[in-house]
Amino acid sequence: MRRPHAGVDEAGRGPALGPLVVCSLCVPSEDVELLRGSGARDSKSLSPSKREEVYTKIIEESENRDWGLGVVVCEPSRIDYNSVNSDLNSLEVNLFAEALELSTSPIPNGFLKVDACDVDEERFGSRLSNVLGEKWGGWDIDSRHGMDSRDVVTSAASIIAKVERDSIIHKLSEELGIDVGSGYPSDQKTRRAVSELVSGELPHECLRWSWKTVSKAWTEIHGTPVPLRSGDGKIASQSSLGDWG
Repeated sequence: MRRPHAGVDEAGRGPALGPLVVCSLCVPSEDVELLRGSGARDSKSLSPSKREEVYTKIIEESENRDWGLGVVVCEPSRIDYNSVNSDLNSLEVNLFAEALELSTSPIPNGFLKVDACDVDEERFGSRLSNVLGEKWGGWDIDSRHGMDSRDVVTSAASIIAKVERDSIIHKLSEELGIDVGSGYPSDQKTRRAVSELVSGELPHECLRWSWKTVSKAWTEIHGTPVPLRSGDGKIASQSSLGDWG
C-alpha cells in the first residue's frame, strides 16, 4: 500500500480580530494529481473568486474519495489565554497536531508536509513531532517555509483554511453590522472596526485582546490597560502604573 500524503497550513496568524484557522488534508499518494487538476496552489496566488472555486472542487473530491480532512478554528479567546504563558508558535504547533489528528488518525505512516510557522523550520517540525508522539513515528515530517507553494496537498490545505476563515469574517461583519475588513492591523477598515469594538465595557469577544492594535485602541478610549481573559472565560483587569503611585 502506498503511503498517504498529508499537508497542513494555517490562515489568520496576524489579524487583530477573528480566529486562526488550521487545516490538515490527507490524501492517498495516487490522488495527489487530482489536486493538481483542481487548480490547487498557494492560496495567496489566487483571487477570492478563484480560491472559492478551487475550494469547492477540493471539498467535493474529499467527500467523494473519503480524504482525511481536519479543520481547527482557534477562537481569539484561546489566542489571548495562550499569550499569558506561552507564544504563538507553541500554540500553532498544538493546533497543527490537533488538525492532523482529525484528518489522519489512525493511519500508521505517511508523508507529512507542513508550512513552518517558526523562523527555524527544523525546530517547528521537531516540536510538532514531539507533540504528536510515538504513534506518529512512522511519518516523515517535512517542515519548511512556503510549503504551500512547494507542495500541492499543503496548497489545498491553505486554500481550505483561507476560505473557511474568510467565511467567518464575512459572517462576523454581517452580525456586527460593520465592515471589519480583513482583520489585519494594516487594513483601515479593520482599524476603524477595532476602535468601535473596544468602546463598550469590555472589548468585543471577536477581538484578540492581547494584540497591540486592540490594547492601544482600548487604552486610548478608556485610559486603562486592556483587561485580560483566561481560558475559563473569566475577566481580569490589569493594573495601571497610576494605581501603584
